[in-house]
Amino acid sequence: MNVRENVLDVLLEAEKTGRYGGRLIKGVLDKYNYEDGREKAFFKRLAEGVLERRITLDWVLDFHSKTPVEKMKPLIRNLLRLSAYQILYMEAIPDAAACNEAVRLAKKRGFVTLSGFVNGVLRSVSRNKQSLAYPDPQQDLPQYLSVYYSVPEWIVRLWIGQYGQEQAKQLLAGSGQQRPVTIRLKGTMAGDRREALCKAFADRRVLAKPHPLYKDAYELENCGDIGALPGFADGLFYVQDVSSMLAVEAAGIAPGMKVLDLCSAPGGKAMLAYEKLGLPCATDKAAAVGPVCESCLWAGDISSAKTGKIQENARRMGYGKMEISVWDAGVYQKELDSWADVVLADVPCSGLGVLGRRKDLRYRVQPEDLPKLVELQRAILEASWRYVKPGGVLLYSTCTVNRQENEENVRYVTENFPFVTEGMDAYLPEILCNGQSKSGMLQLYTGEYGTDGFFMARLRRTG
Repeated sequence: MNVRENVLDVLLEAEKTGRYGGRLIKGVLDKYNYEDGREKAFFKRLAEGVLERRITLDWVLDFHSKTPVEKMKPLIRNLLRLSAYQILYMEAIPDAAACNEAVRLAKKRGFVTLSGFVNGVLRSVSRNKQSLAYPDPQQDLPQYLSVYYSVPEWIVRLWIGQYGQEQAKQLLAGSGQQRPVTIRLKGTMAGDRREALCKAFADRRVLAKPHPLYKDAYELENCGDIGALPGFADGLFYVQDVSSMLAVEAAGIAPGMKVLDLCSAPGGKAMLAYEKLGLPCATDKAAAVGPVCESCLWAGDISSAKTGKIQENARRMGYGKMEISVWDAGVYQKELDSWADVVLADVPCSGLGVLGRRKDLRYRVQPEDLPKLVELQRAILEASWRYVKPGGVLLYSTCTVNRQENEENVRYVTENFPFVTEGMDAYLPEILCNGQSKSGMLQLYTGEYGTDGFFMARLRRTG
């Protein structure tokens, strides 16, 4: 496995086709699954790092190159990016090695005449890396923050306008933090079995650290292929951020209720709702999921590909007493009218709370997308509020940090439909309880409590 060349190919493919970098990275890791773990870790960090730090890298390269990055050949542009990332952010890699490998790759890929240019730019970056010239924060703070944290300037301005400079800086810093893999153990697992599973992780050099906000949640350090870990195939745990777990808790689900999960894929909330309902766990995974009459848990999503993910996870977890359907959540379905005690509406959103996990998302979402997303979210709310029984609960949530998609949509619901916000302190860890949660809403900021950026609101249907 030639790590740098594989990273270069991922960057070129992502730029040419618009495919998600994360999927391309996974494809390479799957292809080279037999490789040494250190090589795969080097590849993953380098590829994700370049995707994430593109704004900063391009600023630095433009400063040290007579040819602007945007006018370079695609291969040279991305070769310089991945090499500059090593020089600026990977202390274990000697600068000379990064430069020499870049020159070698340029020649190997047919750019012999530009190898000297590549060498000159990178040597200049190396000489001056301790005194990089960023934009002047006194002259243009949003531009400075954009380049320093490698987040598009429109997002910086959005957060400053909505949350103020200090909170915006914390959000920007959080967006660049490495987010650990978080798992939720099955709530029915006995204590000795949990200890045995954590020991089995440790034998694989994976440290499972309990999360302070949720008793069944653990953060995994030094985790590679999650599917290869002990207990995964047996459905002993589910990969899920704590913020998502807390949203299900805030819904107050209990045995005897009927729960509808509207935009469910890949099914994390539905799996936890299943446990809260006290439904049985099948031992025969192959026969776990099928048509279920009078199911009290109904999950669905927009396509068979998405519902296939829900079914796959339900089978692995052994959760068979649930209905899984393909539907458009923005289209009203009369048969669901007043069906549910709880509706989970985790709607499509801009994803500004998970920039640390989805490295190139910051470059994909555009400011003109926000009004369209709000329109979609309100269409889903317009269609689905009637599914909640009078007296039932609508739990609205997103994985973003943007008041237009969050608080303003909650106000839209209470002003247009028979709902009132309802406090959720009784369902949350005490450390999260504040004036906002008491009023029925909670905004979690990226990394603040070891969670993704996430918003939830608990609404009670009246009349």
